[in-house]
Amino acid sequence: MDLKLLLISTLLGVICYSSAQQEGNECIKANAKSCGECIQVGAKCGWCTDPEFLKQGEATSTRCDELESLRKRGCDGAKVENPRGSQQVLKNKAVTNRNKGAKKLRPEDITQIQPQKLTLSLRSGEPQSFNLKFKRAEDYPIDLYYLMDLSYSMKDDLENVKNLGTQLMLEMSKITSDFRIGFGSFVEKTVMPYISTTPAKLLNPCTGDQNCTSPFSYKNVLKLTSNGQEFNTLVGQQQISGNLDSPEGGFDAIMQVAVCGEHIGWRNVTRLLVFSTDAGFHFAGDGKLGGIVLPNDGKCHLENNMYTMSHYYDYPSIAHLVQKLSDNNIQTIFAITEEFQPVYKELKNLIPKSAVGTLSANSSNVINLIIDAYNSLSSEVILENSKLAEGVTITYQSRCKNGVTGEGEMGRKCSNISIGDEVSFTISITAKQCPKMGKPETIKIKPLGFTEEVEIALNFICECDCHKNGIEDSEICHNGNGTFECGACRCNEGRIGRHCECSTNEVTSEDLDKNCRKDNGTDICSNNGDCVCGTCECKKRENPEERYSGKFCECDNFNCDRSNNKLCGGHGRCECRVCICDANWTGSACDCSLDTTTCLASNKQICNGRGTCECGTCKCTDPKFQGPTCEICPTCPGVCAEHKECVQCRAFGTGEKKETCERDCSYFNLIKVKDRDKLPQPGQAFPLMHCKERDANDCWFYYTYAVNNNTEKEVHVVETLDCPAGPDIIPIVAGVVAGIVLIGLALLLIWKLLMIIHDRREFAKFEKEKMNAKWDTQENPIYKSPINKFQNPFYGHKAAVL
Repeated sequence: MDLKLLLISTLLGVICYSSAQQEGNECIKANAKSCGECIQVGAKCGWCTDPEFLKQGEATSTRCDELESLRKRGCDGAKVENPRGSQQVLKNKAVTNRNKGAKKLRPEDITQIQPQKLTLSLRSGEPQSFNLKFKRAEDYPIDLYYLMDLSYSMKDDLENVKNLGTQLMLEMSKITSDFRIGFGSFVEKTVMPYISTTPAKLLNPCTGDQNCTSPFSYKNVLKLTSNGQEFNTLVGQQQISGNLDSPEGGFDAIMQVAVCGEHIGWRNVTRLLVFSTDAGFHFAGDGKLGGIVLPNDGKCHLENNMYTMSHYYDYPSIAHLVQKLSDNNIQTIFAITEEFQPVYKELKNLIPKSAVGTLSANSSNVINLIIDAYNSLSSEVILENSKLAEGVTITYQSRCKNGVTGEGEMGRKCSNISIGDEVSFTISITAKQCPKMGKPETIKIKPLGFTEEVEIALNFICECDCHKNGIEDSEICHNGNGTFECGACRCNEGRIGRHCECSTNEVTSEDLDKNCRKDNGTDICSNNGDCVCGTCECKKRENPEERYSGKFCECDNFNCDRSNNKLCGGHGRCECRVCICDANWTGSACDCSLDTTTCLASNKQICNGRGTCECGTCKCTDPKFQGPTCEICPTCPGVCAEHKECVQCRAFGTGEKKETCERDCSYFNLIKVKDRDKLPQPGQAFPLMHCKERDANDCWFYYTYAVNNNTEKEVHVVETLDCPAGPDIIPIVAGVVAGIVLIGLALLLIWKLLMIIHDRREFAKFEKEKMNAKWDTQENPIYKSPINKFQNPFYGHKAAVL
């Protein structure tokens, strides 16, 4: 299982490496036939204009390569076409520093965004970035248009709105000194709820004795004005109308308010649309209920301030509304009753720079609602751009208040901006390709809800500078069959070949194929290319770094000897399957260094004078010496003593270097063995020294020291100490003996004391008996005479005569 995983991971690594190689050199992979095609591949690609650059067998497309690769292949930097993009700021008026109460400025004289106009020259794959600054101006003018649902259910709301003009003017004066207000109303398409209704019902759609006006789609009651009293007067004259279905035709009204700028009176200032209703809305497709099938055209159809085409065009779609509101920089505030809050909150999510407020049952809170919504909308800036040309991308990075940054979609906006705050954005524009015909394009970037914008002209670099100096019908291109430009022939239609020497119908000629064989026994172009006009054009490999070359494509730059899995050892280049080594390198794989600095010993002699330096490595001629520079002698005297302390501290944790063992003694590999028989023995592939050393406790330890074939120092040590008959018991025995001696002395003293006491008792007893004796001193009863008398029984008798 582990082997399978290893094989899979290896295969994936190879595939990823190959893929990275291909992606890494997209220039060759593109197979560009001209300089213009080459520079459109990517910003890394350059085109060599040197006419003598190509080798035999190399196609014209190999002039297109990465800059470093072209340099390595011998193309002079001065002959490499590599145009770069640029940018030029055409209008850069500084943002306005304006305080409330200062001199009044015209709206067109106030600047909140910088710069205003610039030109970018785009090279494919190379982004051009610039900084955009936004500053929310103090006392900026505001236009507010109040669009109200006048269906019967909004009757009590109308009463409160009649005095809205002067009250709202008073509140808004705290925000800006330049405020205008307008009013419009809507009910429903006249064909929708009244298809089966009598004409009398159309005149007064309300029930009972209620007096209502005729239904209408949208009416522009009051153009934007700074006269709040006029607002009150005209709104006070309005009457409620009626409707049979709940959804209203508010989308028709919003569309007309957005696109009828002259009728509404919009200025190039902050534009607010307050949409007030207590019902839902009709949208695109609902018009079919009244037989209306034509899509809304998004144009103004006001006559005498009335929308006249409600019976002709369907309701607009939400996407259509979003587009028109954005195009006309209108920010929408939905003042909606509690019942329909969920519906309009979903709608808000689809309309940028919009807000939803909860309208009380009689609209008594409408002023606070508008003020809160305005503060919410104006505290956020969101950048949007116009439609981009094909192949052009744009990215944003924001730097907002308090150091907050954003990227991606969050890079388009900044929140919590107060009046006078300044934020900035870095905008990067990249062209992935040249548009058709290479014509310039213009895009615009603006903050949503603001009329100011940045205009950016995009010019595309689709041709090299050398293209301008091309020689049409050049003799170099086979008698004028092409244009000689940028060091190569660009063939006329129907001509091919490096010098346009053939027509397309000559490509498969057998006579021409003979010129593409090295000899009769070889394949056409060595089976590594195609014969084009009698000349081999070598195939391209999957890895763009690998190339075939030669007159017959018999050469390549990837089949040379390798060292350490690197072509030519990484110290040369492969030409026609032979390594051309860099300076100070030799060998078939350029793996032999001629540099002898790695062979210098500490005494500055090459290989310590005991070997030769071959390919940067010492070959020791003295068998006793080892190591990278022939300075290590494992069997020389003094080796054991040199390593004793380190072996002792690492193997047994004792000795003088016990405290610094890790720092001073990590230069060898330690292997522990159970007994002396397990130690390595002489006769191995490398010399070793057997060592026997004694520690402070008179214990012996045994080890071997050697330097293996990989120049690694190895120490094998017996893991147990060899100590003389209990060197650790002697103090104990000595203590025991001393104790026994002391005990013996104590016993002897006690015995002596007892004997003295005994003798004294006996002597006292003797004296006492002596005093009590009753005999004379001359008649001792126990006295016995020392004289014994014996008498011979035969004394005095005569002896017998024999």
